[in-house]
Amino acid sequence: MKQTFKLLTVALFAGAFTLLGYKYFIESNEIELINQQEAPPLVTTNFINSNTIPTNLDFTEAAEKTVHAVVHVKNTTIARQPMSIQNYFFGGGQPRAMIGTGSGVIISADGYIITNNHVIENASELEVTLNNNKTFEAELIGTDPSTDIALIKIDTDEELPYIPFGNSDQVKIGEWVLAVGNPFNLTSTVTAGIVSAKSRDLNEMDGKSQSFIQTDAAVNRGNSGGALVNTRGELIGINTAITSETGSYVGYSFAVPSNNARKVVEDIMEYGNVQRGILGITGGNLNSDIANQLGIDETEGVYVDSVEEGSGADKGGIESGDIIKEIDGLKIGKFADLVGYLGSKHPNDTVQVKVLRDGDEETIPVTLVKLETYKIDYLGLEIKNSNPSELKKYGVNHGVKVNRALNRTMKSYGLEDIIILKINNTSVSSIEDVQDIMNQRDYNEPVKMTFANKSGEVNTFIFR
Repeated sequence: MKQTFKLLTVALFAGAFTLLGYKYFIESNEIELINQQEAPPLVTTNFINSNTIPTNLDFTEAAEKTVHAVVHVKNTTIARQPMSIQNYFFGGGQPRAMIGTGSGVIISADGYIITNNHVIENASELEVTLNNNKTFEAELIGTDPSTDIALIKIDTDEELPYIPFGNSDQVKIGEWVLAVGNPFNLTSTVTAGIVSAKSRDLNEMDGKSQSFIQTDAAVNRGNSGGALVNTRGELIGINTAITSETGSYVGYSFAVPSNNARKVVEDIMEYGNVQRGILGITGGNLNSDIANQLGIDETEGVYVDSVEEGSGADKGGIESGDIIKEIDGLKIGKFADLVGYLGSKHPNDTVQVKVLRDGDEETIPVTLVKLETYKIDYLGLEIKNSNPSELKKYGVNHGVKVNRALNRTMKSYGLEDIIILKINNTSVSSIEDVQDIMNQRDYNEPVKMTFANKSGEVNTFIFR
């Protein structure tokens, strides 16, 4: 009996001890675990505060604001196929319709649409289809081949949805963006990506400086002229190009910054052409090799090689050998940064240029002057206005001077430093005259150019 009592007593103590141990060790840990789950975990807190992708990222609002303002653009071009030697030299031949397509962005409720120049180039007819499948004939208002921007318009009694311009200078690398296009008349299509780079120059080796926003949002054929928008639904670029060995999207697409595109269309609407403001310098990018050649330590900025006499840079005091580091507080790391910023400015605007000279920084106010040259892309010639002394030297009383030939063919013809007197039998006295003729010409017909050379001889060439 005593033995049984002892065993019972030991069992009770063991049970009590086990119960207390369970309460202390096991339940206390469970309570602590619950408290940890209720509080935000440390990893989650760091994730939210970092610059990584937020888990609640939502593009639906930006998409809803923009898809109905992006249109499909169809370009019908009537090309004439020469059927004889006479057709080849003097025009004519069998007409043939060719169709090209792209996208466009409505930028005002009354029907102004911005697109790429290469989308509407040489158009005989332009047709625009809205996202609701309504179709309209479009009128070409103006183009700027150098930025690949064109302005067209449709007439309708209804107010159209449009995308407001954003400030492309404030776009940041890594920022989320949407590419909105209307390819192949499938209604608007949206893709997402980030800004991969700014001030990207695709033609740096060709001497034709550009300044694109680069993004990894998917852009394919038919998206040209579409919208690049931020997450607020603001237009920050016009999708223009891709770089690809196959012709298909491989991760890089490029857009004209909205500040530049906006300035182009405003100039077209106000002046009929683009008014460009320039500093009046020639120069280039810096790197280690060039810095060593110049005997300087700087590898970023724009090196000023020469200053045009009488330009804003000349009057402001910029000198050859200066290194441009900033303009209006914007860092200038390469020439494309400078081109991109000045592309949104007008003649007579004043900009603050910070230069590095002999190791010292100096800020110089410069009033931009109007660019007095114009590229006739169809002919491959860059022209400028002629002054009276030049006209007298050539024995003529009007005309524009060819500043340089843009390709080997024109150089081989000896067409540099000539005075163009007429285009398509119309006399020209300024680059504005040439722009008007080239913009209004019949794209199916050849271009006839009459010019005087250095010897005073007058010749006529016909270009197809």
